[in-house]
Amino acid sequence: MATGWVIDHPAHARLLAPMMREMSSPEDVFIACDRFEVRSMLEFSDGHLPRRKTVWVPRPVGKGKWKKAYSRMRISTRALKDVDLVISVGAPLELRAAPRSARRIYITDTEVNHKAHRLVKATDIVIPSHFKQEYALPLMKKKANFHRLNGLHGHVHLRPQLRPKQVSDPPRIMMRKLIGDGIHDSEEILKIPSQWLNGLDLHFANENQVEGDPWQLDSLIASMDGVITQSVTLASEAVILGVPTLLVTKAVRGFLDRLVEDGYPLFITRDADEEVYTNWLAGLHLTDSLDLPEWPNTRSQLLEILQD
Repeated sequence: MATGWVIDHPAHARLLAPMMREMSSPEDVFIACDRFEVRSMLEFSDGHLPRRKTVWVPRPVGKGKWKKAYSRMRISTRALKDVDLVISVGAPLELRAAPRSARRIYITDTEVNHKAHRLVKATDIVIPSHFKQEYALPLMKKKANFHRLNGLHGHVHLRPQLRPKQVSDPPRIMMRKLIGDGIHDSEEILKIPSQWLNGLDLHFANENQVEGDPWQLDSLIASMDGVITQSVTLASEAVILGVPTLLVTKAVRGFLDRLVEDGYPLFITRDADEEVYTNWLAGLHLTDSLDLPEWPNTRSQLLEILQD
């Protein structure tokens, strides 16, 4: 059975990598979005992803986005004409381009991705148990088989790692800023106050500026004393690894609420709140007292859904 794997975002490559290693066959095809960080993921993919035919498609955002979307549909339709299964994370066009006889699986944890949700034509939809249905009504009304994961996407591809036993002086902090050209970024990005960066040993992982092997990002995160970021994806992965994280954003996500409720070291400010920043700084020195939740077996659960 041939499968089409859609890699629209670097986080999607990380999420799908364990599934690809378990399920992929030589007849499979990767539909990869032509963006800097996705190209980097595939360039350094040895040992992480199997080598498969890769077809590059444009990212339908910004000027000429409808023309790009049309071009992407045409390319994907040709590339997927012989597949039996298409697996996509948050990207709907390939599911529409797939043969009508194919099983089409749509994976998402982002309630507000309304444009993509409206376009989806899927046989199966995979969402987390903490998904806020009231924010994703266009998706929840779809006629498809719904599956719920007990855990976050980070639980699929991450593994617990060793953390620094003592906080460095000054604290080693990873910072990630977003460009802001994503589908819903413009309404969610909040500027990180420059004074919050004073006295920190900053290590940058800004969008489209990460150098070296991107598959080592989780190990780099785990080596830090803390993270400050505009990215909800990086924030969720960092706190799962036990790293105190300050998320500066207007974004609302069910998985963010889940992380806070479960006691992960996530500090969210949606209005540049100085008190939240101060609490995060104090939290850098309290990781010894963290009692992180038991790691759920989300990877096996997702694999079972995809192989059903």
